[in-house]
Amino acid sequence: MDIDNLTTVNEFILTGISDLPEVRYPFFVVLAIVYQVTLLGNGTILLAIGTEKKLHTPMYSFLANLSLLDIFCPSATVPKILENLLTEKQSISFIGCALQVYFLVALAGTEVFLLAVMAYDRYVAICFPLRYSLIMTKVRSAQLSSGTWAAGFLHSLMHTVFTFRLSFCKSNQINQYYCDILPVVALSCSSTYEAEMLALVLAEILGCSAFLITFISYIYIISTVLKMQSAEGKHKAFSTCASHLIVVSLFYGTAIFTYIRPSSSQYSAAKDRLIPMLYVVITPMLNPIIYSLRNTEVKGALKKVLCPKTCLQQTKS
Repeated sequence: MDIDNLTTVNEFILTGISDLPEVRYPFFVVLAIVYQVTLLGNGTILLAIGTEKKLHTPMYSFLANLSLLDIFCPSATVPKILENLLTEKQSISFIGCALQVYFLVALAGTEVFLLAVMAYDRYVAICFPLRYSLIMTKVRSAQLSSGTWAAGFLHSLMHTVFTFRLSFCKSNQINQYYCDILPVVALSCSSTYEAEMLALVLAEILGCSAFLITFISYIYIISTVLKMQSAEGKHKAFSTCASHLIVVSLFYGTAIFTYIRPSSSQYSAAKDRLIPMLYVVITPMLNPIIYSLRNTEVKGALKKVLCPKTCLQQTKS
């Protein structure tokens, strides 16, 4: 392509539901409610962990990090989506798009690493219960938590730099509600080989490594639990990691369905844009619900936060 035909892209157009204008306002209401529930649910989990001293353990510090991620991840995209739906504005600046991609990829990457660390934590707790306090100290858990954030944001920095150094020309329409790497790269009129290879290599090295840590940890956990003689011990062990296992399955399930599913003519363009919302919005909303329903200690802490007077009266009686 002649360099004179290239145009500088100052903004991108997020097509969103432009082909379904009749559902703009109902979708705005639903998305706003889901976002508020997500903020409220994860905020309550953070408050419960922060105020309940017996939850000041490595396991719950990791859960607090997960709740932070579940607040930040939708916050990287949902406010802009709501603004566009309400004002019927579809544009986002070049810098705004780059920042949206950076934080979305960084937070999603951090969650991948954090889920692996949480799986390792459960592996140590169940397979080496007597040595758990020696292995998983508060200092070690803080190092692991900060390491997941650093790895996620460094990983995203490389992706974002390689993506937005590409040349963009002619079309600037992104077939999505928000900026994401794949639809942005698809608009490039220069070679995308480096960006695609970087995505592939990092996905294989980092993503697969985190998944393998999670998978192998649960293989050992299940093997150890099945060898337990006590039925009560088995139930306690499974209940300890059941919430995390459900969250892991939900996270990887929606991610695979969003990014790895084969393209098919049976999906309309509107459905193709709605499916990623499962990964970006719905999963962060469900995580605190899963933990509050499955974990007795979290439920007890939540009761103290939500109904302190009732709990205090029960304690006195």
